[in-house]
Amino acid sequence: MTTKAELTSQYIIEVSAPIFNKNGYAATSIKDITDATGLTKGSIYGNFKNKEELAYASFKFMVKSLMKPLSIHLKKNESPIQKLYLITDFYRNYYPFSKQLGGCPVLNIGVDSNHSNSQLLNKVKETIQSIQDKLCSIIEMGIEREEITTEINAMQYAKRFDTMIQGAIFMTYTLDDDFYMQDTMDHIDDIITNKLKF
Repeated sequence: MTTKAELTSQYIIEVSAPIFNKNGYAATSIKDITDATGLTKGSIYGNFKNKEELAYASFKFMVKSLMKPLSIHLKKNESPIQKLYLITDFYRNYYPFSKQLGGCPVLNIGVDSNHSNSQLLNKVKETIQSIQDKLCSIIEMGIEREEITTEINAMQYAKRFDTMIQGAIFMTYTLDDDFYMQDTMDHIDDIITNKLKF
C-alpha cells in the first residue's frame, strides 16, 4: 500500500517536472515549486533533501512519461525492421505530444545542465546512451533475423538515427515548425528501406 509520504513525493514530482523541463534547473526556484504545489518549503525538503534530488526525480519522471508511450507503440509489431518504422511513426506525433509536457526533457535538460549542473548532465547522458542501446538492440535483432543487412554497423546507425531525431526536435521547437520532424522521419524511413533492409 502506498504511504501518504510516497503520495506526497509523487505529487511534488508530477507538478515539478514540467516546471524544471520548461525553465531549466538553475532558473527553477523552490518558490516556483511551492507556488505550483501549494506546499510549504519544509514539506518539499521533507520529501527531497535538496533541489538537485528533486530535479533528478523530475527528469526521470519526464523521460518515463515520454518513453513509455514509445515502448507501448513498439509492441504493435514484433518485426525489428517494422519496429524501426514504428519509431519514426511515433516521432511524427512527438511535437504536439511533448509540448503538453513542456517540451523534450532530453533536449531541454541536456542543454540547460551542460552549463549549470554536471551531475544532472550525467543523468541526461545515461538516458541518451540507453536510448541508443535500445535502438542498437533492435537493429542487431533485425540482422539476426535476416531482416537487416549484415553490412551495416548497428551502433553507428543507432547513434545516427538518434542524432537525426534530436536534431529534428531542436529545429522543430526552435522554429515552431513541424516540417523538420516530418521531413527527418521521411529521411530515416528512406534510410531504413534503402540501406538497412535485407
